[in-house]
Amino acid sequence: MKRCMALISIAFSLMTIQALADEKAVESALKRELPSVKPDSITESPVKGLYEVIVGARLFYVSEDGKFLIHGSIMDLKTRDDLSDRRLASVRLKALEKLGAENMIVFKPKMGKHLVYVFTDIDCGYCRKLHSEIENYLREGIEVRYLFYPRAGKDSESYQKAVTVWCSKDRNAALTRAKNGEHFATKTCPNPVDQHMALASAMGASGTPMIVTDKGMVIPGFVPPKELAKELEGIKEEGPQAGTAAQDPVVP
Repeated sequence: MKRCMALISIAFSLMTIQALADEKAVESALKRELPSVKPDSITESPVKGLYEVIVGARLFYVSEDGKFLIHGSIMDLKTRDDLSDRRLASVRLKALEKLGAENMIVFKPKMGKHLVYVFTDIDCGYCRKLHSEIENYLREGIEVRYLFYPRAGKDSESYQKAVTVWCSKDRNAALTRAKNGEHFATKTCPNPVDQHMALASAMGASGTPMIVTDKGMVIPGFVPPKELAKELEGIKEEGPQAGTAAQDPVVP
């Protein structure tokens, strides 16, 4: 029995050493071929011979010899489960938590049941529609944390509006005024708008609004308050969520 346990221990140690060696090979290959990429983690994936590499809110795979990079999803054919999307859910949440609620514009309900992050563009029609119902989201117990994603890009008029809202004394009130089409004097100050945009791009945003649930799942587009509440009630920690086409696309 002792001999058996010793052999198991040796085998496990050898496997660990091999895994660490392969991780180092992947890390070395990335440093050599993609020096600007700074991985947050490199771990074994569910597929033998592939390593999972996480950079911020991005996920991709690299072969154990460091020769091949794969960008895509790993599906479990038996369960039809998208393992990559499930993994990305936790990556998204970690990135949002790292950014911090203090770097978002938060609308809090009196009695909170749910939490969503909404990437928004002040000039996006569906974003304005969503915000026009903000009181109804709050009545449903949904806390809304806004991040900016001006689709026209940095230094566009929408970008300047986002900065002005952030630099206002009352950001919540300023956001509502801006969403209602009110114009006010441009302001500048240190702000997280560029960080918001980078995070949205890393999450693969193709339009606004883009909702991220407190389970890390993405719901693209506008969802009415009661429908969103029902979806959040029934949402599971794994599996992609059905979205909606009610979304303004990113300007090319």
